[in-house]
Amino acid sequence: MADQRSQDGWQLQRRRWLAALLIGLVCMAAVLVAPAAVRAEFSGVDYTLTNQNGADFHGQDLANTSFAGASGRQANFAGAQLHGAILTQAAFPEASFEGADLSGVLMDKVDFSGADFTAANLSGAIASGSSFAGATVTNADFSDALIDRNDQRALCRDAEGTHPITGVDTRASLGC
Repeated sequence: MADQRSQDGWQLQRRRWLAALLIGLVCMAAVLVAPAAVRAEFSGVDYTLTNQNGADFHGQDLANTSFAGASGRQANFAGAQLHGAILTQAAFPEASFEGADLSGVLMDKVDFSGADFTAANLSGAIASGSSFAGATVTNADFSDALIDRNDQRALCRDAEGTHPITGVDTRASLGC
């Protein structure tokens, strides 16, 4: 009987500990997620499924903004802050991302054909299934970016230079 009470007490203590842990994890997740959500809501910018062909976003703070499914042929994102943005299943052919911060951007299945990424920071970007055919990547930083092997090989043919801010060699960041 004493063993049963001891075991019941231990089980109750274990449940309390697990509940406290769960509450702590939920609170921590809310704190970590809230700033990004608040920034995105605060900016009020959502370009999902919109036509941004020829749009001028140069120098703008578009961090954590969504361009999912958007069309941005010849759009100007030069010097824009796009850290953490979502560009999935979109088309930005011949767009300028010169000097833009695209670090941590989700850009899978995007058409970047002929786009200019001169001195752009694409570190940590996820670009699986995207097309960089004819893109310019001089002085760009692709450190820890996820790019399809075919695009990586094609970009390596013309890649050169060093990113002006991170100091990373473009060819090295592409794994050439």
